[in-house]
Amino acid sequence: MNDIQRAVELLRAGELVAFPTETVYGLGADARNPAAVAKIFAAKGRPADHPLIVHIPDATHLDRWARDISPAARALAEKFWPGPLTLILKRQPAVLDAITGGQDTVGLRIPNHPVALELLKAFDGGIAAPSANRFGRISPTTAQHVRDDLGDAVAMILDGGPCAVGIESTIVDMSGPRTTVLRPGMLSAYEIGHFLGRMPAEATGASPVRTPGTLEAHYAPETPLLVMPNDSLPIVLRDALVKQERVAVLATFPAPFAHPLIEWQVAPADPAGFAHDLYANLRLLDSLGCVRIFVEKPVGQPWQAIADRLQRAAAGSSVKSAHPANQKEETRQ
Repeated sequence: MNDIQRAVELLRAGELVAFPTETVYGLGADARNPAAVAKIFAAKGRPADHPLIVHIPDATHLDRWARDISPAARALAEKFWPGPLTLILKRQPAVLDAITGGQDTVGLRIPNHPVALELLKAFDGGIAAPSANRFGRISPTTAQHVRDDLGDAVAMILDGGPCAVGIESTIVDMSGPRTTVLRPGMLSAYEIGHFLGRMPAEATGASPVRTPGTLEAHYAPETPLLVMPNDSLPIVLRDALVKQERVAVLATFPAPFAHPLIEWQVAPADPAGFAHDLYANLRLLDSLGCVRIFVEKPVGQPWQAIADRLQRAAAGSSVKSAHPANQKEETRQ
């Protein structure tokens, strides 16, 4: 029996199987099995009303899970699946409330990863799969990250290597008359709008549709994280050294000077590269026992999804800085 066959048997037996996608590793369960889905919430410590995304093997499965699917939604699926796009659609009545958070909508996607696709085709059904980590913490982009976070809570981990994209999918609500981006991802609103011939709306304030990964605090390290512009970094580093604090920095440029109290991680200067390495870099810096992590603030439309993740990571980290430079930056946002 190969790994895919064993994973399918475990899923059909109601067990949890972690598997790679192009975005992050997912914690999978049979989306039709209430007891199996409940194990996801228990393993992650996830709030019961927080919906899950159902991964399907191909677009012919759409109508098993969703109804009243618009031609535009089908066109998006045909264009961007497999890929880092989740569609929010009206649910079929048989979809479990635990999957939808009790809402009348369901999130669906086809991941673009050979291991995930092979698993889904062999399973021939929907696999509910949030990120395979403790709720609110840094998402996993390698099999080892899953082991570190969940350990024995997972019956099996399919190792497909590092995830190619590195941050979660773009979530687009197409359950009503408007097309709305509820969570930005590396598939941009511009690409979606260019294909549809009209730009999707961006979620403002509290969306009436609850979706994964859109809580104010999410994707967070244990170490307090602060996001700030380049010109603020020298100020906070000088203050940290005066206080003899060990700090970490994630930036797209090399450290201007070396110091034993500063852990400096250079990230790729392009958005795709930065996103690919983001969670691995945050996990690395979080493991170093620093007082806080400073991250260079990304600027510009191509960095929107990365800025979103960093903003939520900062909100979710355990302590916020009261440094004047950071407070000044917050007033400008």
